[in-house]
Amino acid sequence: MTQNETKTGKNGWICRHCFQFGSVSSEKTLRRCPKCGDARILIHPEILNLSIAHVDCDAFFAAVEKRDRPELAEKPVIVGGGRRGVVTAACYIARTYGVRSAMPMFKALKLCPDAVVIAPGRGKYSEASRLVRDEMERLTPLVQPLSIDEAFLDLTGTEKLHKAPPAIALARLAGRIEEKIGITVSIGLSHNKFLAKLASDLDKPRGFAVIGKAETKSRLAEMSVRAVWGVGPRFGEQLTNDGFARIADIQKVDIKDMASRYGENGLRLWQLAHGIDARPVRTDSAAKSVSAETTFRQDIKDREELEQILWELSEKVSRRMKLKNITGRVVTLTLKTASFKRLSKRLTLSEPSNMAHRLFETGSDLLREVIPQAQSVTAYRLIGIGYGELDEAHSDPQGALFASPDDRLDRREEALDLLREKFGPDAIGTGRNFDKKKSRKKPTHRKANRKNPQP
Repeated sequence: MTQNETKTGKNGWICRHCFQFGSVSSEKTLRRCPKCGDARILIHPEILNLSIAHVDCDAFFAAVEKRDRPELAEKPVIVGGGRRGVVTAACYIARTYGVRSAMPMFKALKLCPDAVVIAPGRGKYSEASRLVRDEMERLTPLVQPLSIDEAFLDLTGTEKLHKAPPAIALARLAGRIEEKIGITVSIGLSHNKFLAKLASDLDKPRGFAVIGKAETKSRLAEMSVRAVWGVGPRFGEQLTNDGFARIADIQKVDIKDMASRYGENGLRLWQLAHGIDARPVRTDSAAKSVSAETTFRQDIKDREELEQILWELSEKVSRRMKLKNITGRVVTLTLKTASFKRLSKRLTLSEPSNMAHRLFETGSDLLREVIPQAQSVTAYRLIGIGYGELDEAHSDPQGALFASPDDRLDRREEALDLLREKFGPDAIGTGRNFDKKKSRKKPTHRKANRKNPQP
């Protein structure tokens, strides 16, 4: 179907069961596929013309666990740490009880006491994610992952390759993922990334939703401003207090007014409220940061104990960055109090680094700003550290001639890395002597609940 057919009052349709497609008069309603009789058909004036998609795995971590343990299919499943951890993911059954990602585990179990709690195992999730990614790349080389379980796809110009419009290629993709990998996905199809991502949340799980160009403003109008990508709770509350509770409220305002009120955020909001998003689907998207964090079994007030944990996390972050040959210029320290208040402090380095000792020393300085005394008044349940503003690592051939104390520590750390690579990770000590301080006592923190996003 062409754009002209859309304008002359025709609707496109696809069957998600047998993958047939066609067009029908807008005055006629199809309830079942004319070929196979299945009711899983989609009808939309623009469905055969749109090519930007967002594919989102449904309750990914929980779905992988249920796939591997079929006896849990009809039970509420929560993936996460122990009682002092947080919810990594919850299946849709558990969500009906009010359980949500990032919720404290004790609260989740209070809402859903019969839930089966499973500690996350990263290997199986990474493998499932890789298989899903492989299936996506069979459709188009323009795949932009957002996280382990979601990605944008641009299928513009692939009709000849697949002998079908993008909507059919995507319906086939969902079927293959379900059959071969054992999990389900929801698909959003539109004319830009913002609307495609918005659409993928409209019909979950195992859904397929479409937002066309002609209906963009009307579909957006009744939505909350918090549906706009990037509007968090605080900014959403500010917008609501300023009289912008719905996207329709923004659509009524001149772009200059939004810019004067909120600066660049106002410009972006106005554009998205009108369905304008010129960002291309990019395959070169890189991680913005590499970090690691851990939740403790018991709240900690002792600064030295927190520093020891900080060193362990710094080594982990550094190891991953060296493997990826990347550096970072900004160090971010994260703390979470016993009352779940999250604190962050950042410092920009004079030059990029991926060294564990530099990350640790900077993080320690930030920690001492938060906790100036040996014992903190506030108890902490989590600590994290990471590098941001990432870039490819570049070697300095003059480094050995003009070496500063930090440079010498870098060379020493690199030498230790080579020894560990040759003789194994346990062949030599942790390198804790880089900061020239006394050894710390062994901390009581839970290793199973670290969060280590890959770059």
